[in-house]
Amino acid sequence: MVFSLVISPSPALFLPRKLPNLRRSKPPLSIHSSASSSSSSSSISMSVSGNSKSTQFDLKTYWMTLISEINQKLDQAIPIQYPEEIYEAMRYSVLAKRTKRAPPVMCIAACELFGGNRLAAFPTACALEMVHAASLIHDDLPCMDDAPSRRGQPSNHAVYGVDKAILAGDALFPLGFRHIVSNTPSDLVPEPRLLRVIAEIARAVGSTGMAAGQFLDLEGGLNSVEFVQEKKYGEMGECSAVCGGLLAGAEDDEIQRLRRYGRAVGVLYKVIDDVLEAKSMSKEDEENEKKKAKSYVSLYGVEKAVEVAEELRTKAKKELDGFEKYGESVQPLYNFVDYAADRGFSVLELN
Repeated sequence: MVFSLVISPSPALFLPRKLPNLRRSKPPLSIHSSASSSSSSSSISMSVSGNSKSTQFDLKTYWMTLISEINQKLDQAIPIQYPEEIYEAMRYSVLAKRTKRAPPVMCIAACELFGGNRLAAFPTACALEMVHAASLIHDDLPCMDDAPSRRGQPSNHAVYGVDKAILAGDALFPLGFRHIVSNTPSDLVPEPRLLRVIAEIARAVGSTGMAAGQFLDLEGGLNSVEFVQEKKYGEMGECSAVCGGLLAGAEDDEIQRLRRYGRAVGVLYKVIDDVLEAKSMSKEDEENEKKKAKSYVSLYGVEKAVEVAEELRTKAKKELDGFEKYGESVQPLYNFVDYAADRGFSVLELN
C-alpha cells in the first residue's frame, strides 16, 4: 500500500515559503514540481535543517542494481503452472514494469546496515513485494478503492475480472511466506530470526495492520486520517525496515528504531504524493477528491500537509542518527528519506 503511486507530470507548482504555525526553530519547507521535456518524472524540493550526510552515496545506482536482481528473482519465484491464468494474474501485478520495489530495497538496505548478507535478504525482499502486490490488488477492487489503474497499467481486476483478481491476491499472500521458508539460506539466517520475520509480515498485513487501515478507510470519518495513513501506508515501510534488521540480527532497541523510521518514511511518501496530486488537480476535481479521500491534504489542506511532511522527514532522520556507529552503511536509509520527499529521479529510469 505504501510507495505504490506513480505521479504523472504536472505543471510547475510552488508552495509559498511562509507557512502558518511552523516552529521558528526550523527553516521553511518548499515544494514544487516541474515537467521536463526529456523526463516524465516529478521533482520536489524540500529544504529541511540538520542531518546533512555524505553525498557520495548514489541511491539511484544502488536502487537500479537491486531492482534488476529483485525482478529476476521474482520472475523465478512465480513460474506459470496449472491453472495458468491465476499465475498470469499474479505475475501481472508483481512484475509490473513501473514498480519501484521500495519495500524489498528497504529490507535489503536495513539488512546490510547491520552487516547482513544480501543473499540472506532476497527471499524476504521478494515476499514483501508479493504481499505488497496482493494488498494493492485487493485495495483496487470496486468494493474497496475502485481504482481503474495501478503502476501505469489497468488494475488487476480490470484485466482478469474481480473474481480472479481476488484469488490472485489470496494466492500471493501465502506464496510470500512459503518463499521465505523455502529459499532463505539456513546458514545465513537462524530459524528463530526467520520466525520473527514471518510474524512481522503477518502482523503488518493483518487486522492490526494494513487490513485495519483499509477498513477504516472505508468506514471511518476524517478523524481517522492519522490511523488510516499509518496503517495503509506506514505499515509496509515499517515492516520492510524491521524485516531487514531481524534477518541481520539487530538488537531489540535497533529494531524499534527501524520500526519508527520505516513508518515515518511510508507515511511521508504518501503525504507528498497527496500534495503533488492536489496541486495538479482542477478545483472541481479537488473538491470531489476531498469528499472521499482520507488524507492530511483532504483534512487540513496542502500547507498543513507540508508541515506534516517536514515533521515526518525530521523524525525519520532522527531515528537513523542512532545508527551512526555503523558509518556509511546507514547512508541508503538516509537517502530513502530524501527520496520520499524529493523524488530525485523517475521510476521510469529504474526499469
